[in-house]
Amino acid sequence: MESSGGRKAFAITSVTVADGPALAANNIPAFWADPHWRLEWQHRTLEYHISQIALRYPRTLLRNRATARHQKAVDTATGEILGYVRWSIPASHSTTITSEKGGNEPAWPEAMVPTVSSEEEAEIDRVAETAVWDPRSDTDPLSDGPREIEKEILGRKEYMILDYLAVHPRHQRRGVATDLVRSGMQQAEKLGLDIFVRAMKPGVPVYRRLGFRMEREIVQDNSQYGGPGLFCDYFLVYEQPGRV
Repeated sequence: MESSGGRKAFAITSVTVADGPALAANNIPAFWADPHWRLEWQHRTLEYHISQIALRYPRTLLRNRATARHQKAVDTATGEILGYVRWSIPASHSTTITSEKGGNEPAWPEAMVPTVSSEEEAEIDRVAETAVWDPRSDTDPLSDGPREIEKEILGRKEYMILDYLAVHPRHQRRGVATDLVRSGMQQAEKLGLDIFVRAMKPGVPVYRRLGFRMEREIVQDNSQYGGPGLFCDYFLVYEQPGRV
């Protein structure tokens, strides 16, 4: 899928474990701009955190291959990764029946991260174990309320979940996030699934424009942990047109 937004054209493509370091360089700055998210990593610099996440990312990409789907937005002129999205498909919809081959095939196979050899995977695991992963734990109570809301909504029925969306700050407002989300929405329509996403404030306008409905919000105060004060988590759903 090719798009052009703002200055340069970009393409939505598949992801491999080799993209791990570049994804860390794209994703962490995107979240670093959020003061609440950064609370967990106040004791680390942006550069250091990127270097450690880069060690872990290949293993993360191989996790839950049966249900996880990944895409990236790539600048067609430079090859630079501009954005990334991860989706989770319920196990009941992760394969589709193909009459031509007489069996089941993975749903949305082009968004699956390709497998690697057992030797490569062992090396990926070894490198990941060397990374420093030490988020603050005293802020954990701030996750309790959002987790309960998410559990309640996801308990109603099966959704295709938008797990993760990040566009590097240099490349925001170019339509990258919109096209990454729209690509997954097309697959959800094929699978007959509604979509759920838990979002931070910057992402809400993107989802609203694409037809998502605000389901719940929760406002909390993180000032007791050294944060700037009030912040909000947003819970949105997209319902396929015509579905009851």
